[in-house]
Amino acid sequence: MWRRFRLFFLIECLVLAALLIADARSKRFTQETTGTTAREDPRVALTFDDGPSEYTTSLLDGLRERGVKATFFLQGQCIEGREGIIRQMQEDGHLIGNHTFHHVQLTKLSDEQAKQEVVSTSNAIFKITGIYTAFIRPPFGEWKKGLDYNVTMIPVLWTLDSRDWYTQNTPVIVNEVMKQVDDGDIILMHDCFQTSVESALQIVDRLKEQGYEFVTVDEMIVE
Repeated sequence: MWRRFRLFFLIECLVLAALLIADARSKRFTQETTGTTAREDPRVALTFDDGPSEYTTSLLDGLRERGVKATFFLQGQCIEGREGIIRQMQEDGHLIGNHTFHHVQLTKLSDEQAKQEVVSTSNAIFKITGIYTAFIRPPFGEWKKGLDYNVTMIPVLWTLDSRDWYTQNTPVIVNEVMKQVDDGDIILMHDCFQTSVESALQIVDRLKEQGYEFVTVDEMIVE
């Protein structure tokens, strides 16, 4: 079973890598042959951990109304019973990633335990979306050394922590992000608090007024 999963997973990652490289080369070719310059608008990637939750649907509705794509790193234990939310994420064009099954610190587990945390979540996502995600946000930002040898994943951390899980205060969260945000930031938020959803949509509105473009983390990595 594991060998079959790994084979399918490696194929999926190779296809993804080829597509990303082709896209990047296409962009460079267009710029070289047309004389166009690199983008001028600043960009950020909004990312949400620990879902899906009871608040995720309202977040998806708000993002859809604003034409914004984000990245969601899902906990495997939160998926059952919320499959429809994940299908909506995929339909809306958001990037779906892995956040382990039980939100555990992978560096404190054995290799087999850590591998199972990742694989079981990727399998759960695949059953709903038909895609083995290549992206993972390791809880606490701790990626187990050598685990990428057993499970081919791309760890994604962050450059700006909203601390929304800590403050759970909408004005404070919005201010924390707005005073630090810069072009190219990957913003860490969570979709398991109502205050985080309210804050995220306010941040989107304010950054759009400043000319920011919102992208998924795979688009950020390509650049």
